[in-house]
Amino acid sequence: MPRYALMVEYDGGPFAGWQRQADQPSVQGAIEAALAKLEPGPHTIAAAGRTDSGVHARGQVAHADLAKDWQPFRLQEALNYHLKPAPVAIRRAARVGDEFHARFSAGERRYLYRVLNRRARAVLEAGQVWQVQKPLDLSAMREGAALLLGKHDFTTFRSTMCQAKSPVKTLDAFEVDEIETEAGREIRFRLRARSFLHNQVRSFVGTLERVGAGAWRPEDVRRALEARDRAACGPVAPPQGLYLMGVGYPEDPFV
Repeated sequence: MPRYALMVEYDGGPFAGWQRQADQPSVQGAIEAALAKLEPGPHTIAAAGRTDSGVHARGQVAHADLAKDWQPFRLQEALNYHLKPAPVAIRRAARVGDEFHARFSAGERRYLYRVLNRRARAVLEAGQVWQVQKPLDLSAMREGAALLLGKHDFTTFRSTMCQAKSPVKTLDAFEVDEIETEAGREIRFRLRARSFLHNQVRSFVGTLERVGAGAWRPEDVRRALEARDRAACGPVAPPQGLYLMGVGYPEDPFV
């Protein structure tokens, strides 16, 4: 059966997460239902990451096995037609070899977390950012983020429901920047690693928000990391500010 890689963008707000669920809407379920309109029968797709309820994606990657030999652009267009009106879009489609697996072939994942740092209630950005009203110290958050780089036991920043076999991961990049947008000051956290633990990014951001607000010192992040204790973590940031931006493979399937 021909295998296809799909680059997927979605607004996670209306969904209970990526993974198919029997009684709640999911991104996986929406795409599989669209595939069934093209080729009748059950479909099961696999993704690079199972994003939680409310988490968005610009560059999620999934793969699907189909019976028909589709021209990739036609497949992309047909799926987007059948996905309407769900807030899900197939940005790219590509034919790949049977050895390609959206999850297991991935060499890196890239995430973005957006914080809108202003007093007035967010209206147009609601559901797309975490709004923090108190001013945040960018330099302090950068200092705290730098302490998380590299290979560590990230038990402190791991959900108790995480199913990963080991809490040891290598964080390759963690950038904290600010931009002035029409909506106001936005703090952007960009992270890159081969893989992440469940709630790891949101745990990082929630902890660094405490640093930026002055409730924690940057060195408290190191103490939390070294504690290897979930209770030492700061608050977990809400899901609506998190975006899966892209997935890297040894050979880009969409080139």
